[in-house]
Amino acid sequence: MKTKNKLFLILMTVFIMLSLGSCSNKSTGPNTEHHIGDIITFGAYDWQILDIQDGRALVVSESILEQRRYHTFSSSITWADCSLRAYLNGEFYNSNAFTNADRARIVQVTNVNENNQWYGTNGGANTQARIFLLSIAEVVQYFGDSGQLDNRPLGAWSINDQYNTNRVVTFNGSALYWWLRSPGAGNSYASSVTDVGYLFMAGGSAEIRAFGIRPALWLNL
Repeated sequence: MKTKNKLFLILMTVFIMLSLGSCSNKSTGPNTEHHIGDIITFGAYDWQILDIQDGRALVVSESILEQRRYHTFSSSITWADCSLRAYLNGEFYNSNAFTNADRARIVQVTNVNENNQWYGTNGGANTQARIFLLSIAEVVQYFGDSGQLDNRPLGAWSINDQYNTNRVVTFNGSALYWWLRSPGAGNSYASSVTDVGYLFMAGGSAEIRAFGIRPALWLNL
């Protein structure tokens, strides 16, 4: 009887472990099966998969990694020339957060830098990069499209819709604004997502340090 009880306990333990493993959507390594919406560990950070194409995944950091200025001082600037883009593809890319093997998996891509869809502010030249920020259009595409981007509510400065909660992320446990690469109401402003998830089309002044960064990249799976 004792032998049967022990066998039952062993089988139950194995079943529970397998069930827990199948419920988890967090994975690591290039040989794991991946799906849109999964959270994966890559380098020193956790990332959310937004898209998968031809064996590559577009990922964005699951949380805000640090607070940083879009540009070192207030001036007319586009993503192509701002200090944040230089930082992401220099110091951040070469940091200890990634090994050489990690860096070999990050794909260099061309980012399309559209004009601000509400204000017409110049988005600047398209850029090539390995690390970048999401654009206004990409946030709408991957976090939910209520139609407000193409049909601006009268007098609105932000997209405030049913997808606000999808866009909220935290830094050290608290929700925070996070930068996008698209321009804001003028070229001394950059668009962002607010701490309550509004897509802030007018944006914040480029030299504000209180906003966070949420890097994105295309990764070979």
